[in-house]
Amino acid sequence: CNPLHRQVHQDMQQPLCHYFIASSHNTYLSGDQLLSQSRADMYARVLQAGCRCVEVDCWDGPDGEPVVHHGYTLTSKIPFRDVAETINKYAFIKNEFPVILSIENHCSIQQQKKIAQYLKEIFGDKLDLSSVSTGDPRQLPSPQDLKGKILVKV
Repeated sequence: CNPLHRQVHQDMQQPLCHYFIASSHNTYLSGDQLLSQSRADMYARVLQAGCRCVEVDCWDGPDGEPVVHHGYTLTSKIPFRDVAETINKYAFIKNEFPVILSIENHCSIQQQKKIAQYLKEIFGDKLDLSSVSTGDPRQLPSPQDLKGKILVKV
C-alpha cells in the first residue's frame, strides 16, 4: 500500500451546503416514537458515532421549563436544559466540525425565550450567532470555518 494513500483528505473549505451531513431523527428516543423513553444520553451516543445534526423537539413544560419529547405520544419528557448540557459536553469529543441543532419548536414565546437563554448560557462562545443570508448558498461558511461551533436551525 502506497503510504501516501493511507491518509484520507477531505476538502472542508467548501460552503456547508456542499456536504452530506450525518443527521439523526428523534435523537432523544431510546426506542419507538410512540411509547419509548426520551433520554439525554442518546445525544451523547449519536454525537460520538459521528452525527453532526441532531433533532430537538421542544414543547412547553411545567413551571416555565421547556421539555423535549415526541409530542402527542406517550414518550417520556426530559428537560431541554439537560439536552443542551449533554450536547455541550459531547459535541466535539470525536469531531471538531460543527453541530447543527435542528429544533422543532412547539413552545410559547415565554419558553422560547428560556430556550434562547439556555443556548447562550450553556454553549457560550460555541454558539454561532452570525447572521447568514440564505439568498446565495455559495456564501455559506465552510465546515472548516465553523469548527467548534453549534449552529441552530428552527
